[in-house]
Amino acid sequence: MVSFEDVASTVVELFRKAETELPDDVVRALKRAYEREDNEVAKNTLKAIIQNVEAARNLRVPMCQDTGLPIIFAEVGRELCLDFNLKEAIIEGVRRATKEVPLRPNAVHPLTRENPGTNVGMHVPIITTEIVDGDGLKLTVMPKGAGSENVSALRMLLPSQVKDVEKFILEVVRNAGGKPCPPIVVGVGIGSTFDGAAKLAKKALLRDITEMNELEMNLLEKINGLGIGPGGLGGRTTALAVLVEVGYCHTASLPVAVNIQCWANRRASAVLR
Repeated sequence: MVSFEDVASTVVELFRKAETELPDDVVRALKRAYEREDNEVAKNTLKAIIQNVEAARNLRVPMCQDTGLPIIFAEVGRELCLDFNLKEAIIEGVRRATKEVPLRPNAVHPLTRENPGTNVGMHVPIITTEIVDGDGLKLTVMPKGAGSENVSALRMLLPSQVKDVEKFILEVVRNAGGKPCPPIVVGVGIGSTFDGAAKLAKKALLRDITEMNELEMNLLEKINGLGIGPGGLGGRTTALAVLVEVGYCHTASLPVAVNIQCWANRRASAVLR
């Protein structure tokens, strides 16, 4: 039986892992980018990033001073019985993680900028819950920094503008330049609704970045052709990956969301039963 404490303590450990250990697929992509880079400045920038990742893991400290806004994905098995408030357990975990990891208290009121100091407030942490088959509870945390979130964008295209989807994605990356700490990971949501496209784009960032289809590889090639490069200083690697999620939409609309992620594509998961 999964308990309130199981969830709260797991959330703490997942944030600790996400903040201090970059996933293997992201590390491999960074090292591959370093090996293929022929621009000296870009190569040195990638080397510094890789050394930073290694230091964070060895010292057990956050790899970036912006420990992000707490985002949690919960996949709840339909055969699982919970006798407690899952949302409250996750919130408690975030509250503890902020103190114990520690996480920078980033969550503030949007207008007054009041900061409770806990990363807990109205609609924060951001929790997405999905009912799935099975009897387990899968929790995935994604700390999302502001530098990359601030340059993300959404556009409501018309059905006649299918050919403009690629143009919009490239436009968002070009306008972002070096602000999101490239090399970036580009999450794209195509279809669904205004808010649904944004959710698809963010969920895309959870995927293994070394596995891309033909559409995604084509977009990656064009984005890297922009020459923004690591740190925005030029080079062959502006993005490590482009990940696209598609959802059916209304016959009269074509929403497209681009959620930019910095090189620190932090995420960690665990399954409770």
